[in-house]
Amino acid sequence: MRTIALLMPFLFTRGAERTQDAEEALVERLRQGDPAAIGEAYDKHYEAVRAFARRLTGDDASAEDLTHDVFVSLPQAAQRFRGGSSLKTFLIGIAVNHARHHLRSAARRRSAMERLALEPDEEKPTNPEREVGRAALARALNRALDELPTAQRATFVLCEVEERSAREVSEILGVPEATVRTRLFHAKQKLRTLLEERTP
Repeated sequence: MRTIALLMPFLFTRGAERTQDAEEALVERLRQGDPAAIGEAYDKHYEAVRAFARRLTGDDASAEDLTHDVFVSLPQAAQRFRGGSSLKTFLIGIAVNHARHHLRSAARRRSAMERLALEPDEEKPTNPEREVGRAALARALNRALDELPTAQRATFVLCEVEERSAREVSEILGVPEATVRTRLFHAKQKLRTLLEERTP
């Protein structure tokens, strides 16, 4: 039993090395334009990229479009990948770079939905007052997020919604940690102001 305990750190290190080697091999195949490698990357990281895109855009259709764009551009983008971060982190960075157009279309779609007073859930809520209040807050937050510059919005979502560290966000966005903290500060300030203006 003691022998197994002594070997555990070694076994975990070997497993991590194998995982890193497999990812490096996958990235190399992506650089060479191997279609099977794109499929592997998609199978492995689609859920994470899609979840981030949904949090960033606040809209399912725009999130799906953004995720599609990320994987379509992956073979070309892989040429720039230097291995300083994980492939998943690199893919989130590609999503941020492609986000501007998708954020605009998500905002337009939300605006149209509100004008037409369409409700996504037709079932009767269990507590109508609470559900109406929660829906109104979600709409107000989405409208406020729509007014943030893309860089601030991405920083807010990565730090506050996905709860990533400033260091990881700096890797994804390709900016210093101090810039991440500054963007987050300004994003929070602007969101607070916008929400106060919209709250009766």
